[in-house]
Amino acid sequence: MKIVTSWLREFVEIPASDHELAEKLTLAGLAIDGVETAANGESVLEADIGTNRPDAMNHYGLAREAATIFDRDLKPIRPTFQESSKAASDVASVEILDADLCPRYTARVIMGVKVGPSPEWMVRRLEAAGQRSINNVADVTNYLMLENGHPLHSFDLDQVAGRKIIVRRARAGETMETLDGIERKFTPDHLLICDGEKPVGIGGVMGGQNSGISDRTVNVLLEAAWFEPKSIRKTARHFGMHTDASHRFERGMDLNFTGTATDRAAELIQKVAGGEILKGRLDAYPNPQPRAVIELRRKELDRIIGVQVPAAEVLRILRRLGFMPDELGYGNWKMIPPSWRLDVTREIDIVEEVARHYGFERLPDSLCSWAGGVHRPPHAAMERVLRDTARALGYDETIAISLVPEAKTRRFSSEEPAAIGNPLSAESAVLRTSPLPGVLDAVLWNLNHGEAESRVFEVGKIYRHAGNAYEEPPTLGIALAPGDFLHLKGDIETVLDQFECAVSFDSAVGVDYFHPGRSARMISGGETLGRFGELHPRVASEYGFRQPVWAAEFFLDPLYRAGLRVPKHRDLPRFPAVDRDLSLIVPDSVTFQSLHRQVHGAGIVNLREIIAVGDPFRGEQVPQGHYSLLLRFRFQSSERTLSDKEVNDEAVAIVMALRPLGVTLRLESR
Repeated sequence: MKIVTSWLREFVEIPASDHELAEKLTLAGLAIDGVETAANGESVLEADIGTNRPDAMNHYGLAREAATIFDRDLKPIRPTFQESSKAASDVASVEILDADLCPRYTARVIMGVKVGPSPEWMVRRLEAAGQRSINNVADVTNYLMLENGHPLHSFDLDQVAGRKIIVRRARAGETMETLDGIERKFTPDHLLICDGEKPVGIGGVMGGQNSGISDRTVNVLLEAAWFEPKSIRKTARHFGMHTDASHRFERGMDLNFTGTATDRAAELIQKVAGGEILKGRLDAYPNPQPRAVIELRRKELDRIIGVQVPAAEVLRILRRLGFMPDELGYGNWKMIPPSWRLDVTREIDIVEEVARHYGFERLPDSLCSWAGGVHRPPHAAMERVLRDTARALGYDETIAISLVPEAKTRRFSSEEPAAIGNPLSAESAVLRTSPLPGVLDAVLWNLNHGEAESRVFEVGKIYRHAGNAYEEPPTLGIALAPGDFLHLKGDIETVLDQFECAVSFDSAVGVDYFHPGRSARMISGGETLGRFGELHPRVASEYGFRQPVWAAEFFLDPLYRAGLRVPKHRDLPRFPAVDRDLSLIVPDSVTFQSLHRQVHGAGIVNLREIIAVGDPFRGEQVPQGHYSLLLRFRFQSSERTLSDKEVNDEAVAIVMALRPLGVTLRLESR
């Protein structure tokens, strides 16, 4: 949500810049994602408030947090206005028939309003907070929801039959057109706001078209209620209606604020639209619901936090947050949580309040006595080496969600994916069977947001059926764009070099999502370690890539079984190396790997290294069905400097060893 800083500062004096305020609020557990400037010039905080803190989803709630952080007084909300001598109860009435779904319903009546445009200052703030202006009466309810968090609704009183509000469950088959123009059909599970004849609103979700504010409205009834959160959540989901009001009501509002909310709305409507505020509220509250007392023990506070927070600081924090602790002796306190903090129900909740405002960053790094020894996953050391190696190669780590759309996981696996019994959406219907969807999504996102290149990796699990159970083998996924085959192969070899396993490569990839001829398989001991190469153009196009993308998937169990390579010391050679470059004519069917294996199998005593110099060449000078390849052979002895004759003899031996493969010499140079 967007918090306009000038609006926030009306409630508390903040001796800090907007950026400093954002940092302090984030450290206190209320994440501020950034500080921006709205189109109209207002400074705005982008706040990401947890679902358990509806009290902070507004300017006044965050002002209370800021007042605690900076130890400043919070300006109270005390509406002031002139009431008429005529009582509201003589004009309208409120009745609750189902108090289990609506324990409290409060209303105010204003006569003689003039509906029209809102003043510039209100429009400016609404727009900065992401709301559009409708008219002065409707804008007041939206403005105050952003200010103090309590959703309100305004009815055209003259369209309310009998000027009576009845809060009850729906009757089977009842219908009503909501403000969005859609006809809704109800069941007895739904809570309705009705007049003397018909429904005029869905409790806590949306009002009805038949009683909404219009240009012809003169008399207004303001609603502020408290609705049972589970009921609102089920109703909103049933109709697919996620409104600002339902978002807050389904998380729990302040039961004791309904009166102040209607008073503040009446005050503001009178200011921007005129009108006569009738005397008294219509407040139906049949079964008051007191909250339980919670005890905070000094010993428990110190044990959980790990340091002894001074008693004066504990009291300061709690009082600024609206708790009123009473001393019990021995450093213990008892208190009733404030009505706006429905998330505080246990002692541990109060401990958290003290800890976050005392400052998590001030707490020492220590392991609690009850935590026991540190548990490390069995392959933690090897995973760390994988991550460190990938980062050193220039890749950024990503962590993708394991739940993916079924079509996406089938694109990278022929296995039947493990389906979720009750998925939240089709986008999270099955568990992934390959690490590639996550890393490819990350690369696509980066490229679409202006990055010229993207290199990402993820170490994580995939999920497979194993009879009546499931297995979760660890994998490594890599993706990059732009790139090429040799660079990716070099990075893969660097990763594999960290483990004690001999790896070979072949072209039998065995899957159709890699480009044939531009991909390879990794093998160790006859077991497939993984695959890599260019993503097949068809798959790349389905993803939305506009350039070639390179990727790799490793199956880590074989690497973990092999273990990390143990570094071994070897004295640096005292004698110089000698290079010989051999230009070879090679049949198309012969790979570099087979050349490498054939030469090393010939027992060339002083051969230390084989290096490919440049890319394979095909042209008029090369026989059809062959390619030319320039290889550099490095010779070195640990006992003496090699003579030309010794090097030449071993070079000849190499040429002879390659003849069974159909390889012939094209050019020899020193």
